[in-house]
Amino acid sequence: MLSEHELFDLAESIKTDGLLLPIVLDPDGVLLDGRNRLAACELAGVEPRFTTYTDTDQTAFIILCNVRRRNLSEGQRAMIHAMVLSRSGQSLRTHAKQHAISRSRLSLANTVLKHSPDLAEQVTEGHLTLDAATTTLDQRREQQRLRQRVEHIDAIRLGDHDSEPALAPLAERGDIDWHQAHHRAEQYLAQRQTAIHRDQQHLQAIVEHWPALLDLARHPDSPYVHEVLNDLATEARTLVGHLITVATSATNPAG
Repeated sequence: MLSEHELFDLAESIKTDGLLLPIVLDPDGVLLDGRNRLAACELAGVEPRFTTYTDTDQTAFIILCNVRRRNLSEGQRAMIHAMVLSRSGQSLRTHAKQHAISRSRLSLANTVLKHSPDLAEQVTEGHLTLDAATTTLDQRREQQRLRQRVEHIDAIRLGDHDSEPALAPLAERGDIDWHQAHHRAEQYLAQRQTAIHRDQQHLQAIVEHWPALLDLARHPDSPYVHEVLNDLATEARTLVGHLITVATSATNPAG
């Protein structure tokens, strides 16, 4: 509805020039368009004129009638057109050309409407500009991307039996934000990849030196083997002992 001041101005205009646009009703007499004009006619003491809308898509008609309101912002108009577009099945290009509206603005409004109806409603009501709604939507989508990435890496950490707490619940509680959670998750993934590469190199080195262990395993109690092991640290000697046992089993499965 118009403000009280605007409504009195409209009443004065109707009193002077008459009602230029009739008030639109549906076949059952329900008001579809013109509630401000009807209220102004009552203030002006002018008998209103009515017309009946007989097409099937009354909602689209009501929405498009709102586009003509002079106090709407460009963002509101674009969002109203996006609502009509969602019902009409027209292409965005065709609708923009037919209604002489910026295709880029209509595209933005259409994206907001499709992904965040709550933001679209705020734009329509004038509580939020289309640009602000687009920015908010971008932020939501980025946060959702970060959330999915963090949750994915949390699942990897869980599978690795990592002892650190999962990051997604921390971000959900507000202990850290999603950017911080994402940064820490990516750090873990980078360190994990470094560790994988290091362990692959170690295993490759074992493979490359496996023939030497097989030679030692052929005579594990020989003086030569004892001299090889004597100068090793305890941990290394224990490990080599285990490997020699494995190598012995590999060379002599029946034993």
